[in-house]
Amino acid sequence: MQKVSFNNKNSLFFNSLKEKVDAYFKSNNIPQTGNYKLYLKTLFLVFSTATLYTVLVFFTPTIWVSIILCCLMGISLAAVGFNVMHDGAHGSFSRKPWVNELMGYSLNAMGGSVYLWKYKHNVNHHSFTNIEGMDDDIDIKPWIRVHANQEKYWYHRFQHIYWVVLYGVTYLLWVFVQDFTKYFSGKIGDQPFRKMDKKEHFIFWFSKIMYVAAYIVLPIFMVGAVKTIIGFSIIAFVCGFVISVVFQLAHIVEDAAFSTPDAKQFKIEEEWAVHQVQTTANFATKSKIVSWFTGGLNYQVEHHLFPRISHIHYPKISEFVRETCEQFGITYLEFPTVLSAVRSHVVHLKHVGRN
Repeated sequence: MQKVSFNNKNSLFFNSLKEKVDAYFKSNNIPQTGNYKLYLKTLFLVFSTATLYTVLVFFTPTIWVSIILCCLMGISLAAVGFNVMHDGAHGSFSRKPWVNELMGYSLNAMGGSVYLWKYKHNVNHHSFTNIEGMDDDIDIKPWIRVHANQEKYWYHRFQHIYWVVLYGVTYLLWVFVQDFTKYFSGKIGDQPFRKMDKKEHFIFWFSKIMYVAAYIVLPIFMVGAVKTIIGFSIIAFVCGFVISVVFQLAHIVEDAAFSTPDAKQFKIEEEWAVHQVQTTANFATKSKIVSWFTGGLNYQVEHHLFPRISHIHYPKISEFVRETCEQFGITYLEFPTVLSAVRSHVVHLKHVGRN
């Protein structure tokens, strides 16, 4: 498929916004990457996840306590993905490239592949947000129909109900199916990605094998097959559900645009930055707890405009984005709470599934 282009000839909106953001960092003499707050949070999240794993595998408590701890571990893994891996893979965790690379590989420790994720997310999703055939994040076919141009099946009229279960199994599909599909096909969506070198091939297979060994083989040896299957399923379901919901609330909601490029030139009429604002939504930005846990992904508009800037700076950057959007008459989509964003997501799924 031919790549989509944008009308970036003048880029008046983004040039104006970037000038304000650059001036902020320069005048305050601060780096655009993370700081000690992010590093302390990373230590806390890694320690919490390791502690939960150790207790569950080596000091297995009673069944109800174990179920609670499995849920907490699923949440903790999601938090590592939001805060550690995400900033690392975007190159915004640290000013040192090797640190960013190391933090990015935390995804491999969670069963995924940061190499494939960078192409899927950093390149396809961030460049071509909500564009069919280009943005792999909206390709949940055939189970979920997210916009009117996707093929509709009879069961989509119930997608606003079964999404809860489906989102919970996405993590398992990601780790054990989708990564291998991309690996062997050499494509993400309709787009080919650069072939892996020997190092990345080794890391892909080694991390997959070690993930199975750490999360399935060793626990079976320590606590038995049945308890392992139940515990692993709970962890994977909770982690997948939390990750899916946070990312879906950013783009699959009411009033978020799904752009269709011109059929002849395969071009979007808006400049890239305006397209990002139109296809993205924020939620619960006044909640410090939500911002802390999601790694600033509730400031999704700011993240899409400045993915190389660490999430710890998004609250301040949002002031400039709001001001510039108002200046250029661009709608800044935001939901006040998580629940209001979830409601909008469900309403959107219901509408698209039935129309």
